[in-house]
Amino acid sequence: MRVSVDSGSCHGHQMCAIAAPEVFGSDELGNATVLIDGDIPEELQAKARRAEANCPERAIIITE
Repeated sequence: MRVSVDSGSCHGHQMCAIAAPEVFGSDELGNATVLIDGDIPEELQAKARRAEANCPERAIIITE
């Protein structure tokens, strides 16, 4: 599983960083960034899915 953020949709609510701080951070504007390059470790996948579900703008994209 991989995650990305649609930067055009993100409004910087940081719900993703609250749900999965090991996976998501923020850039200099406060918008979400993915902290892990490549595949998300299995032990963090549930947190990444929770972050996707809690994003108000649906800016988190998960690919299997």
